[in-house]
Amino acid sequence: MNNIAVYPGTFDPITLGHFDLIERSSRLFDEVIVVVAGVSAKKGGMFGIDERMSMITESVTNAGLTNIRVDRLDTLLVEYCRRNDVRVVVRGLRVYSDFEYEFQMALTNRKLAPEIETLFMMPNENYSYLTASTIREIVRYGGDGSSFVPAEVQKYIARFLEVRANEGKPQRDVGNTGAFDR
Repeated sequence: MNNIAVYPGTFDPITLGHFDLIERSSRLFDEVIVVVAGVSAKKGGMFGIDERMSMITESVTNAGLTNIRVDRLDTLLVEYCRRNDVRVVVRGLRVYSDFEYEFQMALTNRKLAPEIETLFMMPNENYSYLTASTIREIVRYGGDGSSFVPAEVQKYIARFLEVRANEGKPQRDVGNTGAFDR
């Protein structure tokens, strides 16, 4: 029997709470596949799927976590698990309000795929209040979110803020005749 788990989410962006669960899961399983959902029902996303996957990959690589793989989730989670011979789904529970949603999803997944178990983990209490939505709001309003995300995520946030600051400004283009304002 394989000892592989999958940790699904949108990770927009990955927080220290997410990273805590990835790191702790890596000690419980031979391999953890962090699957990043490409389509989110959440409004106001900051990063595309490729950026989110890169953030996670860079964070786990720099932390020396060699048994973590990052992949795209573009199907039902239970179908992904079946295709990849995964029998455990790791989900985080921060606060009581998370439980109702996660419990409902776990029971739905169990109905669809009784062979797949859901393992609920609580993040370190220092991160129990932390959500990606909170990080997005802090960043969008000019706050410093660096103490809430892995260091590798900061360059993505800086680039996001740079692009946002340049919105509405004339763009510069370099062509064969030199730089010019559009």
